[in-house]
Amino acid sequence: MMSRMGGFIAAAAAVLALGTGVGGVAQAEPSYAISMYGTPALGPDYTNLPYANPDAPKGGQVIYSEYGGFDAFSPYIVKGRAPYGVRAHVYESLMGRSYDEPFTLYCLICETIDTNDERSFVEFTLREEAAFSNGEQITVEDVIWSFETLGTRGVPSYLNTWNKVESVTQTGPRSVRFEFNTEDRELVLIIGLRPILRKADWPEGRDFEESDLVVPIGSGPYVVGDFEPGRYINFDRNPDYWGRDLPFNRGRHNLDRIRYEYFTDANAMFQSFTAGLTNVFRDGEPRRWEEGYTFPAAVNGEIVQSVIQHQRPSGMSGFVLNTRREIFADWRVREALILAFNFEFINQTVNQSRYPRIASYFSNTRFGMGQGAPSDAVVALLEPFADSLTPDALEPYALPVASGGERNRTNSRAALALFEAAGWTVQDGVLKNQAGEAFTFEFTLSTPDEERLASLYTQQLAAIGIFPTTQLVDRAQMTERRDNYDYDVTTYSWGMSLSPGNEQRLYWGSNGVEQPGTRNYAGVNSPAVDAMVEAMLTSRDDAAFTAAAQALDRALMTGRYVVPFWYNPESWLAHDARLRYPDYIPIYGDWVGFLPDVWWWEDAE
Repeated sequence: MMSRMGGFIAAAAAVLALGTGVGGVAQAEPSYAISMYGTPALGPDYTNLPYANPDAPKGGQVIYSEYGGFDAFSPYIVKGRAPYGVRAHVYESLMGRSYDEPFTLYCLICETIDTNDERSFVEFTLREEAAFSNGEQITVEDVIWSFETLGTRGVPSYLNTWNKVESVTQTGPRSVRFEFNTEDRELVLIIGLRPILRKADWPEGRDFEESDLVVPIGSGPYVVGDFEPGRYINFDRNPDYWGRDLPFNRGRHNLDRIRYEYFTDANAMFQSFTAGLTNVFRDGEPRRWEEGYTFPAAVNGEIVQSVIQHQRPSGMSGFVLNTRREIFADWRVREALILAFNFEFINQTVNQSRYPRIASYFSNTRFGMGQGAPSDAVVALLEPFADSLTPDALEPYALPVASGGERNRTNSRAALALFEAAGWTVQDGVLKNQAGEAFTFEFTLSTPDEERLASLYTQQLAAIGIFPTTQLVDRAQMTERRDNYDYDVTTYSWGMSLSPGNEQRLYWGSNGVEQPGTRNYAGVNSPAVDAMVEAMLTSRDDAAFTAAAQALDRALMTGRYVVPFWYNPESWLAHDARLRYPDYIPIYGDWVGFLPDVWWWEDAE
């Protein structure tokens, strides 16, 4: 998945109706929260988030196993690999998300938020008590410096937002106003979710764009404790955390320590869990989940298995076809490669057919394009771009289904017919073009599990005369190769939320065809895709927004940029029985299973 925070944080959307009714009615005065449509579910006198236990005890620790390592602390620049927990536990934003409301944010560092019906500006007033972990008050100067620095020197997604800011002005001792130069109704939310950094952490002579291991000072509930790059890192709860008594935080941040242990092998991660070196394991293998918990701690009840339901989109995970490469430029070739991927056989081999296939980028939600013909609203959005879409973009479309078994004969024949239409035929057992050049490519992968999938796929491709190679690289090399789009085929997982927005530009925007560091790994270069993202950002009501999201989904699916894998509609988490979470599960249920945010530690009963 993308980074684990990325898909959820960047995706919060923003059509505002702040406590004043449905349909974008301008708020009468500054508010404690913002909601895309209608009013926030929690009133101004709310006492805690609905999925947090306000009576949860404090103490204990959670120990996670993580794949890979880290060599820097800044998650906001292109260089270096930062621990996931820095953004999650150390830094905060002006506002925070409720994971039970896709389109709502509540004030955190800010005390109030103000905007107008046009969303042409947003103004925040900071809480007087908001402070960094060293006790220094968060100032408007810190806020302005954070936005300007991230926008001009941070990762590309920050630049996209900064370019839409006309001006930033201090309007009072604790107030700051952002004026926008374009219509983008999500900007207010994006501004609210940008991290606030301490300006003094970057004195003259320290380059923001260079990675290092200077311990960061944030305003969040945890501080960086002991660490060893590439091996482990501790995040210790700050007993003097300024926001511990806010209603937004009541029942959260209960564990005294969050520790991440790093491994280079997935099997070693599970073995460390069985040996008691870690106390949480997020499982993704059906056979192991059903048959592998026979070690003593699981048998005697010290370890329990929790199934946590969620209602979020499937996202997209699969083999990414880099359309910057000439051999993948023809959509018929890409469809042929999808046909050649015998999903039913591979899913049975790898997952015992336990997982459903990803049918679209927004599977499992109303934003998915569906299996039938597009709605009139979707057709109206896409028709102006018909010439740039595939011929079947406005017709019913679904991924091909294999007849079962290993050979996949029917789909293989269909794939060869498409290859022939695109100028490729089997000659002496090898798929070649008229110039006699073989159709071949390289898989660039970073884990043994990915290599296994590529091997199964390669065996099927050999039946139609395609003989790809595989290169396995380490995580650092994989990051560099992806940032520079230096691969033919790779794997990636784009996480999606129930509030898609500006992050879709980062994923699929045509500027990412050449600009390094975006997540447009497939090289999508589609006027329709760009226009559908724009339509989402300027939609004034839920119906228009939904149609734009479905149209985007349809343009991407019929574009055949990815050979889709599968997804799990529930989260499987094995953990120490003394680690507990609330009975109430929010819409983003896997967020509860993903983070220790609302967990607590107590003695097993």
